[in-house]
Amino acid sequence: MDKILVTGGLGFIGSHTVVELQNEGYEVVVIDNLSNSSIEVLDGITAITGKTPTFEKLDLREKLSVEDFFKKHTNIKGVIHFAASKAVGESVNEPLLYYENNISTLVYILKELKKLPETSFIFSSSCTVYGQADELPITENAPVKQAESPYGNTKQIGEEIISDTCKVTPSLKAIALRYFNPVGSHESAKIGELPIGVPQNLVPFITQTAIGLREQLSVFGDDYPTPDGTCIRDYIHVVDLAKAHVIALGRLLKNKHKSNYETFNLGTGTGSSVLEVINSFEKVSGKKLNYKIVGRREGDVISAYADTTKANNELGWKAQLTLDDAMRSAWKWEQVVRSR
Repeated sequence: MDKILVTGGLGFIGSHTVVELQNEGYEVVVIDNLSNSSIEVLDGITAITGKTPTFEKLDLREKLSVEDFFKKHTNIKGVIHFAASKAVGESVNEPLLYYENNISTLVYILKELKKLPETSFIFSSSCTVYGQADELPITENAPVKQAESPYGNTKQIGEEIISDTCKVTPSLKAIALRYFNPVGSHESAKIGELPIGVPQNLVPFITQTAIGLREQLSVFGDDYPTPDGTCIRDYIHVVDLAKAHVIALGRLLKNKHKSNYETFNLGTGTGSSVLEVINSFEKVSGKKLNYKIVGRREGDVISAYADTTKANNELGWKAQLTLDDAMRSAWKWEQVVRSR
């Protein structure tokens, strides 16, 4: 089978995608600098699939290291690019870190891919490119507005860089997958979301609070114009998301794409408020969560959920797992991690 490079392949979404790629028979090479992941994730991937992907610890900000990698691995047929910093709040405080991590690394990889006779590229994009959309649900035709955060801006710029490169590089085929809010973990509880330090996302903060690692969960604002006053997001199970990457890659490898740069929304099509997520967790775990309402957080949009019609029809992909499924698996994973 084809050799596929997965950057950031030991991270949350990356590791689940590696599992799905190996389950489909692909030969996988993982690059990760372990800045927000653990080498132990390799063991989890191996335990699930029975195969260990090739792993190289590499910082993609080091241009010469990227060049050396592609000289060594000359037969890569596709790249799924996850490696990036991804927290909205942190990006507001550390914009230069985000521009370096998320933009320069993309440029260095694309420069190497231009040298290849043909390659397929899947970009880990985000619904943050839409900002606060005028209409819900959000379609791929929604205007890309001024970003609400440096993180969102890096995804907008990243898409522009890929699109511009595809226009002048016929050998490059690319898909940007704009995903909404990935949650949950693999049902085996051998891999999952494991943030280093204080979590930047809602669900690991919920599970860490429930297990006693965090004293209290802060809910940022209850005065938004939504049914319960809290922000609404489209929470998609990470396994559904991982499978979509494999399907999108197959579309490019089999030349079923309609243009050499395409975009797809990945979500469930349903919005859930922060309080609804908390209620789902309390229901599946049987635990009461200690949370309090605090002020709004800079960079947060009010409401965002996907119109997934294009992905459903073009990719033949649809999210299968529910919010309850995601919360149940996230809680199972948290308990396994803390019992180690």
